[in-house]
Amino acid sequence: MAVPKRRTSRSNTRHRRAQWKAAPPDLVPIVLDGKPNLVPRRLIRAYQRGYLPPPS
Repeated sequence: MAVPKRRTSRSNTRHRRAQWKAAPPDLVPIVLDGKPNLVPRRLIRAYQRGYLPPPS
């Protein structure tokens, strides 16, 4: 396991963490019950198999 040689300052740690941004999920068009819907790509199968109710 990697071990840091020296402590990272609070300023450097927070500056590095501030660069991370959450990306919105990419929405993919699918047809459910004859209606087109936009759903996240990773949930396509769940909607198709009926595990999740169709989005409103």
